[in-house]
Amino acid sequence: MSFSWKRNLAVLWIGVFFCSTAYSLSIPFLPLFLYNTLGVQENLEAWSGISFGITFLTGAFIAPYWGSLADRYGRKLMMIRAGFCLVLIYTLYYLVTDPYVFLGVRMLEGLLAGFVPSAIALVATNTPEEHAGYALGIMATSGATGGIVGPLVGGVVSHLWGNREAFLFSALLVLIAALIATFFVREVHVRLKKRSSVREDLRVARMNRPFMMVLGLSMMVTVSVMLLEPLLTVYVLQLGASEQDASLSSGIIFSAIGIATVIAAPRWGRVGSKIGYTKILFFGLLGGGIGSVLQFFFTNLYGFGILRFLYGLFFAAVYPAINALIVKVIEPDFRGRAFGLNQSAMQFANMIGPVLGGFLGGMIPIRVIFIINGVALLLTAFFIKVKKLDETAFRKKSIEG
Repeated sequence: MSFSWKRNLAVLWIGVFFCSTAYSLSIPFLPLFLYNTLGVQENLEAWSGISFGITFLTGAFIAPYWGSLADRYGRKLMMIRAGFCLVLIYTLYYLVTDPYVFLGVRMLEGLLAGFVPSAIALVATNTPEEHAGYALGIMATSGATGGIVGPLVGGVVSHLWGNREAFLFSALLVLIAALIATFFVREVHVRLKKRSSVREDLRVARMNRPFMMVLGLSMMVTVSVMLLEPLLTVYVLQLGASEQDASLSSGIIFSAIGIATVIAAPRWGRVGSKIGYTKILFFGLLGGGIGSVLQFFFTNLYGFGILRFLYGLFFAAVYPAINALIVKVIEPDFRGRAFGLNQSAMQFANMIGPVLGGFLGGMIPIRVIFIINGVALLLTAFFIKVKKLDETAFRKKSIEG
């Protein structure tokens, strides 16, 4: 394994970058696509929330199945499958003309996607354990870099040519990612003699109390963050951006967190390998919670963007720390399924957050939701501190479980 993990890390970084760019490319203008192209004139906040969330709902149910197949046949095969399926799905987005058909394609995306989680699972299982935290931190920068480039490219493409054409550009980027996975990724995979059932995987997971605790943290964090995902473009309009420039302005705002993650995530990963990933997780949640609350007080577009960047510097620690903790508490032969279950938990959270945020955005000022998000992150940080969770405790509980 030691001779190829660095090469895999570099290759998968590129593949995840293209795939994340393709996904995030359409995020800033999705509400505008519903409004201007598909004719959704009423309840735009709710439609935006449902459009975000329904993909994650279907993905949550299928993720353990893909994780089980990954442990049986390999993560590389799952990446290739997801990549070429996404090429088809983004092409369908270009063709859709009805909002209900659009929701159907969003559901199909949830069922067939999974390139990024498969890549993360491959890195986690094909990297020496002493380098896992560093490698997962580097992978976080890949998704974040795609999160930087995607909204900017999406804003420019939709501004110059239109929202539909941006989906075709996404299809091209995912095709590149799928070809990279096909020809350049190398996996050391020990094939299981028998593929376990999802019910059996859930039973094994429930017996591992530290792992279930990590899943709970992952869900709580994701729900709180995703409350705002479908509302940021609408909020940018409320802060004074013109409708013509809303896609580009929101793309820049979205990119602020990505830039911060690229800067901070590898550093958090290195520090986590020295002082422990639960401490890094605590600092990330604490700083992220405070940063989110402070966003309530900034009503200037430029000040809001700067604060989003500062918020991202701390929040960059959260997901790499969670992934590293999964590696710590799960045996190697179960890690593919463990990451599949974690992906399922995050998908449920990704579904609940946008839908809840969409309906909240129709009932209360969007600024108040920043307070809700911040308090949720602070409570999660407080939970970690009170429970005094650390890697030693995780290992002990894992053995007991």
